[in-house]
Amino acid sequence: MKKPRHVISLKDFTAEEIKEILAKAAEIKANPEKYAETLKDKTLIMLFQKSSTRTRLSFEAGMTRLGGHGIFLDQKTSQFALTDFSDEIKAVLRFGDILMFRAMQAADVEKAAEVSHIPVIDACSEKYHPCQTLGDLLTMSEDAGGLDKIEKVAWLGIQNNVSNTLKLACSKLGIEVSIIAPEVNEASVDEELNKIADKTGLVKETLDLKEGLEGVRYVHTDTWMDMEYFEDGKVKDEFKDVYKKRKELFKPYQLNAKLLEDNCPEAKVMHCMPCHVGYEISRDAIDHSNSLIFDQAENRMHAQNGLMVWLMEQMKK
Repeated sequence: MKKPRHVISLKDFTAEEIKEILAKAAEIKANPEKYAETLKDKTLIMLFQKSSTRTRLSFEAGMTRLGGHGIFLDQKTSQFALTDFSDEIKAVLRFGDILMFRAMQAADVEKAAEVSHIPVIDACSEKYHPCQTLGDLLTMSEDAGGLDKIEKVAWLGIQNNVSNTLKLACSKLGIEVSIIAPEVNEASVDEELNKIADKTGLVKETLDLKEGLEGVRYVHTDTWMDMEYFEDGKVKDEFKDVYKKRKELFKPYQLNAKLLEDNCPEAKVMHCMPCHVGYEISRDAIDHSNSLIFDQAENRMHAQNGLMVWLMEQMKK
């Protein structure tokens, strides 16, 4: 049996392979009827260690559009807690053709891939988010009129799993990346990934907004407040100090209409969602005429459809 291709960090993907996936995604999006039965009788197992809105919706709706079936599996309501992870995941893999895994740790995705006879997709872990990046690239490519016209993107806020994969893929594709972030989420650090991206010479880090946003066509951001800080919309007592510290540290890097007007008025607004209004992004940025946020959300499905079809095609080669 042919060894499956796994999608964990995109570190092992070439620029040409990324382009192939995006081209397939664009083709499927433009011709949904043609691909309505492409994955007929195929099953996508969607394993969630942490909750989601867009990940579940986009994969499940996408698999339906391709004629296949998606099975939602919540680890909290399954029997993973009762047994060894490796044993349970080996059994789970017997029931599907692709495993989509939204994991607390990338190490668990890698463990699944090591024992898997089917493609495994990291659908978000603490280090990587390849599906988000593919959706973002599809969105920017559509807006710009081609990948080669994206030219330069910026990341505002905290460096994390989303910025990791975005800067990696963009730099592989020859796109400049400006990182404007006063802090890095320690759990997300992957030194090998950083070396690959930095080696291209296309990733620049600065805390100067004017410098970092010069010539940028797309500005991305993501939450810099961890959701465990809150309960019923209020900050928990034990997190009040770190909440205050983060708010002071990151507020100058909030994506808002004034920041765009002062630094890059033509740049498009992008956010992987959910948006935490008043923190990393303002209401006037979400609703801005330059906002691509909801196109970006929809394109998760189209990009993932391209990815799933591409992975199934690789199994036949």
